[in-house]
Amino acid sequence: MGRDAKRKTVCFLTAGAAAVLLAAVLSILYGSTGIPPGKILDAVLRPDFTDRQHLVIRELRIPRTAGCILVGAAFSAAGAMMQGVTRNPLADSGLLGINAGASFALALCLAFLPGLGFSGVVFFSFLGAAGAMFTVYGLMSLNRRGLDPVRLVLAGSAVSIFLSSLSQAVAILCKIGYNLTFWTAGGVAGIRGKQLIFAGPVILLGLAAAAALSGRVALLSLGEEAARGLGLSVERSRTVCLFVVLLLAGGSVALAGPVAFVGLMVPHVVRYFTGADYRSVIPCSMVAGAFFMLAADILSRMINAPGEVPIGLVFAVVGVPFFIWTARKEERTFE
Repeated sequence: MGRDAKRKTVCFLTAGAAAVLLAAVLSILYGSTGIPPGKILDAVLRPDFTDRQHLVIRELRIPRTAGCILVGAAFSAAGAMMQGVTRNPLADSGLLGINAGASFALALCLAFLPGLGFSGVVFFSFLGAAGAMFTVYGLMSLNRRGLDPVRLVLAGSAVSIFLSSLSQAVAILCKIGYNLTFWTAGGVAGIRGKQLIFAGPVILLGLAAAAALSGRVALLSLGEEAARGLGLSVERSRTVCLFVVLLLAGGSVALAGPVAFVGLMVPHVVRYFTGADYRSVIPCSMVAGAFFMLAADILSRMINAPGEVPIGLVFAVVGVPFFIWTARKEERTFE
């Protein structure tokens, strides 16, 4: 990484961290119940658990804000890693079936294991995400073209549609449509401290691993032959990267549902400022993803106040046109 690239990365991370901090403060300040800033400061520094407003801040708003930061960073890092590993600018955990696999596992848990604790739900979401990913790569292994970008997206879309259909069938037959819709719409309103205590370390571990693997992802993005020529063990590195993506996507879907387009959009936005080196793209995507998730959550609370719009809908409104623009931009590459 050159000196100019390092400077851009440091500037982006600094500005991004400041933006995340500002958005986090606004997220804690804004809600359906008006609470004075002084009261919020007291709830953080000198909590009184007999005070209802203090409980709202500590039990609802702070975990929600922390969840937004973790989920946004995780989805964005997972998307950046997928795009680098597969050399596919349209890749993210949603388009490659991971989110649908985790959602299907959640549907099975809601239908057949209603008393399962949150830790069990997260575990099964990881299994569902892993099963979907291995299915997609199994389909890709049926031909000798390797990770062809178009075929990879087609295989991932097919697996996603199939698993989503199965999830809807389970919801109809077992009458869990409302609970499943809560997950699939995507949202952070249900995040509580107990969930963060369990899922937070998993996601943080995945984020640390993603940052540590950014150099390998940069080499994999050059192509298999170039990566091998530079001394990289391609298969081992790819396997480790995909396992990290599973940690990030599985934990995020368990917390907030399959929020689409975050992992697709954020790395592209980051590349506009920092360039295409994944040693910069991955850590900067974490910061940018946290900011965009916080901003989308605040917007979801403002659109239909005092009610809320699913955060997944906010991203979909922006994400669909962005996906079409990206696909048209990369059309020559696909050909």
